[in-house]
Amino acid sequence: MNIETTHITRLLAAISLASLAGCGGDAATTSNFDKVDIATPVSDWQMVWNDEFDTSSIDANKWNFELNCDGGGNNEKQCYTNNEENAFVKDGILNIVALPATEGAEQPYTSARLNTRYNADFTYGRVEMRAKLPSGQGSWPAFWMLPTDEVYGGWPRSGEIDILESVNLNVQNEDGSLESKIYGTLHYGRAWPNNSESGKEYEFAQGSNPADDFHTYAIEWQEGEIRWYVDNYLYATQRQSEVRTNANGDAVGLKHRGWFAEYFEQGSGELTTHWDSAPFDQNFHILLNLAVGGDWPENVNNLGVDESAFANGQTFAIDYVRVYECASNPDTGKGCETIRPGYNSLDDALIEGAAPIPSPPSTGIATPLSIFDDAFNPNWPAWDCCGGSTPAIVNDETQGNAVEFQINESPTVVGFISRDEFITDETGAASPFDASPMLEEGYVRFKMKVINAPSTPDTTWFVKLESTEASTDADMSLANSVEGVAPVIGEWQTYTFLLADLDAAGLDISAIDVIMVFPEWGAGEGSVYLIDDVEITQDSIGELPALDIFTNEQNTAWPMWDCCGGSNPVEAMDDEDYGLTAEFSIGAEPTVMGFNSRTSAGGAGESFDATSILDEGVIQFDLKVTANPSSPDASWLFKVESNEGDSAVELALTQSVEGVAPTFNEWQTYTFKLSDLAGAGLDVSTIDVIMIFPTWGTGEGAVYRVDNTKIYNPNAVPTQTGELTIFKESAADQWSIWDCCAGSTPTTETDDETHGAVAQFIIGETPTVMGFLADEDVSFDASAILESGVVQFDMKVVSAPSDIDAQWLFKIESIGASSAVELALLDSVEGQTPTTGQWQTYTFPLQQLFDTGLDISALNVVMVFPSWGMGNGTQYRIDNVIIANP
Repeated sequence: MNIETTHITRLLAAISLASLAGCGGDAATTSNFDKVDIATPVSDWQMVWNDEFDTSSIDANKWNFELNCDGGGNNEKQCYTNNEENAFVKDGILNIVALPATEGAEQPYTSARLNTRYNADFTYGRVEMRAKLPSGQGSWPAFWMLPTDEVYGGWPRSGEIDILESVNLNVQNEDGSLESKIYGTLHYGRAWPNNSESGKEYEFAQGSNPADDFHTYAIEWQEGEIRWYVDNYLYATQRQSEVRTNANGDAVGLKHRGWFAEYFEQGSGELTTHWDSAPFDQNFHILLNLAVGGDWPENVNNLGVDESAFANGQTFAIDYVRVYECASNPDTGKGCETIRPGYNSLDDALIEGAAPIPSPPSTGIATPLSIFDDAFNPNWPAWDCCGGSTPAIVNDETQGNAVEFQINESPTVVGFISRDEFITDETGAASPFDASPMLEEGYVRFKMKVINAPSTPDTTWFVKLESTEASTDADMSLANSVEGVAPVIGEWQTYTFLLADLDAAGLDISAIDVIMVFPEWGAGEGSVYLIDDVEITQDSIGELPALDIFTNEQNTAWPMWDCCGGSNPVEAMDDEDYGLTAEFSIGAEPTVMGFNSRTSAGGAGESFDATSILDEGVIQFDLKVTANPSSPDASWLFKVESNEGDSAVELALTQSVEGVAPTFNEWQTYTFKLSDLAGAGLDVSTIDVIMIFPTWGTGEGAVYRVDNTKIYNPNAVPTQTGELTIFKESAADQWSIWDCCAGSTPTTETDDETHGAVAQFIIGETPTVMGFLADEDVSFDASAILESGVVQFDMKVVSAPSDIDAQWLFKIESIGASSAVELALLDSVEGQTPTTGQWQTYTFPLQQLFDTGLDISALNVVMVFPSWGMGNGTQYRIDNVIIANP
């Protein structure tokens, strides 16, 4: 807070605490949340600013009048004035009155809007008002806060806190009830019109209307959290978002979806999303106003503005406004929470915000998505947003099966969607699509035929894509497609939209979950159209090319080769790290040596095309000289040729990326960039010979070994096989059968003919959990198979736990126990408990585990066990433990 009384209060508090400490007292101030009396704020709240309206007029040192007829940006129907008839103090009450304006006025009503900007500005605290609200169709009172200095940018980037709003109180609804709701809301996020808001309503019981009597309305605002109260009852809680990260520190989702901020970083100038306490961590000031009409009140309840309700004026009556500071920690506002059970539950008071959900890091693998091709993709059903129709498959004489969409009287958009609430096929699952590996070359493409045109002539047709529950989107007219054509009745037409263009338009292409094709909103009635061959793809799909010439064994298509010396290079065993290597020996005859794919050298006759990895690709190998050349003038060289010698480049090893000469009897790595080789004249599309050798005629006596010889892109994301077998017949390499805490050694035993060798666990008196554990710093990344992958195992209980109440559990952790999920075996796909003496299969979808909070990028423990401390006497066997895409 930046008002003078705040500094005085803090000084007095400091003196008071120092006195307590000097007398042996305890200066700490704490709040026990379990014993909070929810009827009143806790004692740690200290009032630092207030207006009791006990003077004869409005205090100009506290309140500023706003004077305008702008309609608040909401098409409101009032001019704000500083006339005494619109705002005055009487009998200890501030009255803000909305009245009919004089004939010919700019707006039909007058009212008042007051603020404390630069008179009283606050960061954190309890902000409270006791007031009686106006009523009638069109009334819109508000008690709210705006940022004083807009640190993060214009509205709503710097935030807005609506402590109290209501519209049309005491208006009789169709069901005979009287409108009695009040609202608490936050505004934040991106610049208008892509702004976000989240909030909650509180409905007074019939017979107790906020327009009939005075009630207390407040927020408690602390770092990262704001809570809303009516008569000191907490009815809403909003929080900053909490980001979920994997073991690498990558953002993969949100633990809690709350508010967010988007603003330009001062250093870089980049527009950046922040999931922290911003924008609600700066000075805000208070506003009080009474609006008449506008977009909200005029479109709900009985619609419009009831002139009769304002004929004699409507009054927003305020008894007091008070601001408290939390003495426990004024800098954060924490320690004075007035809470109740349920304040932090999404099923009760806690509100889910509108923050964009960070997408898991891309696998880097370009994988096409077919959304519709003759049949529905169960993960991407056809969908009518708002019109009530059911898109269906029909047969077209040209295209075969296609999806028919129709738009009726209700405005709507239609298309295909991959969100949980719209998936009805039991085999389907929400599967937002990561198109980021195809950003440069990929596109969205579909075919469409209009059967019946919209009844509104010249209607524009659009495509719109959204990502991550509509957190980002991009829309374009069909005329802006690559083909650049508008629909023609009765003709199939193809429409292509480049992913790069959609990305530039604001779409997060790493988590696409909706594709819509539709005539302009509200103008599509009567249209019927077919859509087919809906896909997200690129023309060249596949892994980046790579060639392994020699790694622990010879690639027979690229044999070891001595050009001119008549020797036969051999495979030689080196140390434990390198194993089998290629060994070359140079005799008296001058020669060059290496690897040759030409048929004349015994190769397969197939050259290697490295064109697609030219920018980042390399030729790389490891070299160890075990006997130096006899000539003191020998220099070590690297040479590569293409297309039967049509082009070639020769360089010294010291011209490699590493820039070092060989050191006797030491392994060294040498890297040559394809871009440098191409710049020196090599045709990288037909590489067929790689040579490593001492200068021609100086190599006699040299013996050297070469390993890990390859052409590849070192920056390419390795292809994830998507499968790990943790145990089948034996534990996987770098995994072991494990007893956490009892000191036993699980064994491998032979079971029946079907299962063979299995893992056996026996639990004694010491409580423990058991399963499979990866070696230190070893883990499995299952991100590539998140959507359809599972953790699965077979289990047979040989002897049941002696405690009949023991529950069988499955637990899986990520590296360092940074995240973990524990479920009952009953929660498996099969939904069964173990039957003694029988093998049973248990399956847990990765998506379920991820949604429950597991970091699936670094899995390193899988456990199966009876409840802790209840497993004495248990003997069980486990087999076929996999993390895979079945």
